[in-house]
Parts: sequence; C-alpha cells; structure tokens
Amino acid sequence: MTVSFAALVSLMTLSLVLGAQEPKQAPTKKVAAKAKIDPKHGYALGLEAGARLKKLGTPVDLAAYNKAVEDVLKGRKTRMTSEEATKLVQQLEAEGTKLALERNRAEGAKFLAENKTKPGVQTTASGLQYQILREGDGDKPGADDTVKVHYRGTFLDGSEFDSSYKRNEPIKFPLKGVIRGWTEGLQFMKVGSKAKFFIPYDLAYGERGRGAIPPASLLLFEVELLAIDKATPKPAVK
Repeated sequence: MTVSFAALVSLMTLSLVLGAQEPKQAPTKKVAAKAKIDPKHGYALGLEAGARLKKLGTPVDLAAYNKAVEDVLKGRKTRMTSEEATKLVQQLEAEGTKLALERNRAEGAKFLAENKTKPGVQTTASGLQYQILREGDGDKPGADDTVKVHYRGTFLDGSEFDSSYKRNEPIKFPLKGVIRGWTEGLQFMKVGSKAKFFIPYDLAYGERGRGAIPPASLLLFEVELLAIDKATPKPAVK
C-alpha cells in the first residue's frame, strides 16, 4: 500500500517546515526552564513520520529533512522561501501520486492474475473476483434492495482500513449506493453467506482513491450477508 505525498506533507510540514524566512524570537530562559522535554514525544513524532516516509516509497535525504525541522524549531533562517517550498511540495506530490498510481495498478493486476487460478475463486465479466466461504440458505438480493452486512476491508499488504466487526455494528445500505464491486458481488450471495471480494480499483474508488484509500487500490473484503429488505415493487404502468 502507498500513501499520497499530501498525507506525508501534513505531518512533515511541522508549521510549514521551510516556511519561516526570518528567525523568530527565541524563547526566554524562564519559559525554556519550565518546558518539559519528554523523549517519548519526539520519538512518537519521528515514528509517525518515518512510517509515512517508508510508505511513500520515494527516496528522502534525511540529513536535509532533519536540518529543516531543526531550523524551524530553533527559529533559524530557512534555506528557501515559503513560496519556493510550496511549489516544490506540489511537484513532489504530483510525482508521488503518479508513482503510487502506477505501482498500485501493477500490483493489483499481478495479484488478480494469480488469484483467479485459486480454487473457488470466480471472476466476472467486469473483472470482479469473489469466493464463497460459507453458503447461506436465504434469498439473494436484487440491485434495488437494501442489505445488512458485516464486513472487514483490507489492502493487499493485509493492513485493515475498515471493519464493522470492530465497531460491533453491522451496516445497512441500498445496494445501489455503494461501490460497483459491492453492488455486483452481493448479488451472488444468499442471506447467511460469507464471501471474499477481490475488487479491482475501477470497481472501487478509481485512480484518484478517496480518504484513506490510495489511488488505484485493489480492495479485499470479507463480507457476511445478514439480511435483505426487498425493494417495494413499482406499480405497473397502465
């Protein structure tokens, strides 16, 4: 899984890292003496930044990164203006998004090519792959119905991005109101069934992604279909 450079920047900026052109007034000795410096706080921030840097997959000059943070925290004059930094960050963001898109698209295609050969995995004309883990004995939903499900969503690396199980609360929604992979996949399930969905990015959140979902991400779901609310039949046209 990869993250956008924008997510990294939100942490790295630390008061718009490189943004202060002129040195700020140093804190008085009295204020500094009262300040508590806990190494755990600094380590926690570094751990978070390091994890995001690793996920980004783009080489970073750590010496330059540390220098920028130090300059800002100590109120020194920075090596570039705020405008220059913003322009550079925008370029890096565009490059990072492009790299993430290409990488996720290639990883997803490779996974699906291998996964479709596994026992029990079905591939539909749209490219959706699904596997029935437990067959229920109830009805199957139609595209106009509302369903109640439990689910867990993960990325290819196994990291979880959402789970109704963790919230201990199933979710209910119109079948037409979710991503295409869910709308299609749930219609292969009977009430009481449990299945795995392997959803290509074009049946999920596309090349742009959304929120915590990076661009062109293939998504994996374990889904239990608990109940169906059948749509009210439309009156016949006379």
